[in-house]
Amino acid sequence: MISVSQLTKKYNNVQVLNIEHLEIPKGQSFGLVGNNGAGKTTFFSLLLDLIQPSSGYINNNDVLVHESEAWKPFTSSFIDESFLIGYLTAEEYFYFIGELRNQNKADVDKLLSNFQDFFHDEILGKKKYLRDLSKGNQKKAGIVAALIGNPEVIILDEPFANLDPTTQIRLKQILKDLAEKQGVTILVSSHDLMHVTDVCERIVVLEKGDIVKDLQTSEATLKELEQHFSGQFMV
Repeated sequence: MISVSQLTKKYNNVQVLNIEHLEIPKGQSFGLVGNNGAGKTTFFSLLLDLIQPSSGYINNNDVLVHESEAWKPFTSSFIDESFLIGYLTAEEYFYFIGELRNQNKADVDKLLSNFQDFFHDEILGKKKYLRDLSKGNQKKAGIVAALIGNPEVIILDEPFANLDPTTQIRLKQILKDLAEKQGVTILVSSHDLMHVTDVCERIVVLEKGDIVKDLQTSEATLKELEQHFSGQFMV
């Protein structure tokens, strides 16, 4: 589904990302972890053509991301609140995204009806602009908007941050169902090792732009990650 080859990104001759090769198959729940400055957001920005690579490429379902926009109809994302349109209400924003993805209001309303518990009656029907919602509710709106139009690839940067525990649990189930039951390719970055091991069947660790671990998730993965980041490497 997603193939990365000889991908680098440099700023002022300082290399911040260097991925020689990476394959993410269709339907995989893929986690990306690393400390601040590891290159996670840079990688996602390259995936979304928000920045250009210094060298190499990302191929998303046979489309070279930096050369064509043909990947956009089947790829969605929520990176941060800057992706939202603050002067719209949540409903206006959802319908706007629906129009971009060839979904009418009835289609969008049908999707939203599945997320009443996720919204906790705090978003829909409140006549509040997105900019006036809490950070957590802004994130909920952005994540659900990323699900509109049945995307084949969903990219989420720190989706669990600012969410209450109940919503985190619900979100983990949503992401698992998308990957396991619908075959959606899910890419998640997170600083929360427990959440990412709960959700993702595979986890890649970045350090200073390089891949240093590529793990298939098992019962031992959380402990291995914790030891890695504490400096106590497993023997």
